[in-house]
Amino acid sequence: MSLLLALDQNITRLGGAVIDGFAGSFRFARFTGRVLGQLPRAARDFRPARDQMFQIGITSLPLVGFISLFSGAVAAWQAAYNFADYIPLRYVGSAVGKSVMLELGPVLTAIVVAGRVGAAMAAELGTMAVTEQLDAMKVLDLNPYRFLLAPRLLAAWVMLPLLTIFSSFVSILGALAVVTTFRDLPSETFFFGVRLFYADWDLFVGLLKSVVFGGWLALFGCYFGFNSLRGAEGVGRAAMSAVVFANVAILVSGFVMSKLLLR
Repeated sequence: MSLLLALDQNITRLGGAVIDGFAGSFRFARFTGRVLGQLPRAARDFRPARDQMFQIGITSLPLVGFISLFSGAVAAWQAAYNFADYIPLRYVGSAVGKSVMLELGPVLTAIVVAGRVGAAMAAELGTMAVTEQLDAMKVLDLNPYRFLLAPRLLAAWVMLPLLTIFSSFVSILGALAVVTTFRDLPSETFFFGVRLFYADWDLFVGLLKSVVFGGWLALFGCYFGFNSLRGAEGVGRAAMSAVVFANVAILVSGFVMSKLLLR
C-alpha cells in the first residue's frame, strides 16, 4: 500500500513538473512576442540600444579576448599533440580555423557574455521589479518592453557577431603563438593551413549562431529579471536562472544548427 502511495505521489510530482514546464514555456513565448513587437520602435529610438551595445560589447572585450587567447592556444596545442607522427603539422591551422569559426568562437563568446552580461541584465531588471520601478514606469505610461527590454535584445543581436569575430581573431593569434613558439611551425605554414579548407559558409554559420545565441542570452536575462519576485533572494535566483537557461539554450541550439546547416 505504501508503495502504491509513493508511486502515486511521484507520478503527481512528475505531472506537476510537466504542466509547470509547458506553462513556463508559454509565458516565455508570450514574453518574447511582446519584446519582438517593440523592436521597430527600439530601432527608431536608437539611444537606449546604443547604451546597451556599450555594456554588452565594449565592456566585454577584455574578458572575451583573454579567454579566447588561451582557448586558441589550447586548441592548437591539442591539435598538434593529436597530429604528432600521423598528420603533418601544417594542418593544425586548418583544424584550429574550422573549430574557431564554426563552434569555439560563437559558443565560447556566448557563454562568457551570458555569464557576465546575462546575469547583470537579470539582476538589474530584477532590482527594478522588486523595488517597483517597473510598476512606476507602467503608471507613467512608459512601456518597459520598449524602453528596457527591446533595446537589450537589439544590442545583443548586433554585438554578439562582432564579439565573435573578435574572439575568433584572438583565438587564431593565440594558436599562432603556440605553434610558432613551441612547435617550431612557421607562421606562413600555419596560415596556409587556415586558408586551405576555409569556406565562406563556415563563417556565415558561425555568425548566424552568434545572432541566435545573443537572442537567447538577452531574452532569458530580461525574462527572469522582469519577472523577479521576493526581494534580494528573488534577484539572485533570477540571475542564476538567466545564466543556466541561456547556457543550455546556447548549447542545444548550437547542436541543432550544426545538424541542419553543416552537411
